[in-house]
Amino acid sequence: MSPESFKQIFSDYLQHEKQYSDETIKAYMSDFNAFERFMQEAGIESFEQVTYRDIRIYLGQLQRDGLSRKSISRYLSSLRTAFNILLDRGQIEENPFNYVQTAKVGLKLPDFFYESEMQAIFDSVKGTDPIALRNSALLEVLYGTGARVSEVRDLTIQQLDLNAGMVLLHGKGNKDRYVPMGSFCRDALVAYFDQGRPGLMAKTDAQHDYVFVNYKGEQLTSQGIEYILDQIVKKSATTLSIHPHKLRHSFATHLLNNGADIRTVQELLGHSSLSTTQIYTHMSKEHLRDNYLQFHPHAKKDTKKPSQDG
Repeated sequence: MSPESFKQIFSDYLQHEKQYSDETIKAYMSDFNAFERFMQEAGIESFEQVTYRDIRIYLGQLQRDGLSRKSISRYLSSLRTAFNILLDRGQIEENPFNYVQTAKVGLKLPDFFYESEMQAIFDSVKGTDPIALRNSALLEVLYGTGARVSEVRDLTIQQLDLNAGMVLLHGKGNKDRYVPMGSFCRDALVAYFDQGRPGLMAKTDAQHDYVFVNYKGEQLTSQGIEYILDQIVKKSATTLSIHPHKLRHSFATHLLNNGADIRTVQELLGHSSLSTTQIYTHMSKEHLRDNYLQFHPHAKKDTKKPSQDG
């Protein structure tokens, strides 16, 4: 079925089956046309090739374009309806939009980096001068522990146990939690303490134990951390936007996508309520879906024809 043929079917369905107004039909068709342009730009040749990941990339693009949550929800409704028609007509085997959920009303969908995007950012901070070593350690701590910017800003040397690979974070409401750090994070901190921080601290007479300092040896502010991250992204020659919380979102999303238990992620993030952590689960639907389709015996219909013998 050609896209043009389907558009006529889609329009007729909205008009006669759903009995939508002309304005609503126009909006739905506009949403579908916009997604079709995205498919062409992404090299997606057929509706059958659209995956959950493609949809997440598209929704991220809509967010970066400044669309409101209400508008994004309408896009999802339009496209879910269109793909359900394709499913009913046997043009696709399943509707990937059925696995996409928006956050609760009033909550913005968390923005996050894909793992390949994170790698490009890490590659841009490689260097041996004190500032480069500090930036690398800062990035590793934010992404490697999921810490809030305030927790990293106020982090002291005493809160780190590099031998055990653990960090003590002072969270909201004076709630402390221990979070493990991976080898990348630990190695970046060791390099920073050995070859970076001493040179920066030599520029001040003040004595303090804050881990991250500016070029004058003073404690970094939250605004200073945001500025550093902005400079890192510009250096990475990407069009991405960055914010400390986006690294926290990426930390949670990547853990869930790679199979971490949601209770574990809740503990690592320092969320008092599981419902707060569940906002990230919509971004791990692809992982859950793949596991379901792989392991549940009734996940997919048997495509083999029944035997004529019995």
